[in-house]
Amino acid sequence: MQSRRHWFPKPYADRVARLRVSAGFLMVAAFAVFSRPTASSLALGLPLSLLGLALRAWAAGHLAKNQRLAISGPYACTRNPLYLGTLLTALGLAAAGDSAGLALLFGLLFLLVYLPAIELEEQHLTAILPTYRSYAARVPLLLPRWPDGLGPDDFSFALYKKNREYQALLGWLLGASWLAARAFWVKF
Repeated sequence: MQSRRHWFPKPYADRVARLRVSAGFLMVAAFAVFSRPTASSLALGLPLSLLGLALRAWAAGHLAKNQRLAISGPYACTRNPLYLGTLLTALGLAAAGDSAGLALLFGLLFLLVYLPAIELEEQHLTAILPTYRSYAARVPLLLPRWPDGLGPDDFSFALYKKNREYQALLGWLLGASWLAARAFWVKF
């Protein structure tokens, strides 16, 4: 079987993928400083960010990392629903913060840090899960497609907890509270 061409050289992808957490802290700091929310920006952005958060939660409840291939629920539509959920959440929060600069910064961060991380995960999953190649041939990398079926929606709250997805919810609640405080009560 012919190997597919990689987007990023492996040394770059390895180094950059480790920056995900640091980059997240950079985004939080930029978010805290540069957001200028209004009632209308909150009304536009918070629902989009909640949609991303819900997608992440749904995906986390299907994901038994390194144990079995997740193919049901959102994994029937995209191979990377967690990353797609992260993208939607971040862009929604940038919109809620009324900041095109934050959206641009996160878009750049996604291209330079998250896409190499996706590349590494694809290599890892191909190596440990024999059926991953055929799954990857059927399901798009990031942008979802409407599947023939979602498979059994075997969402597991235990997996949601094991994957610590509740941390994303807590982070979202802090971010949304920060935005609401800036929009309605505290003008910095």
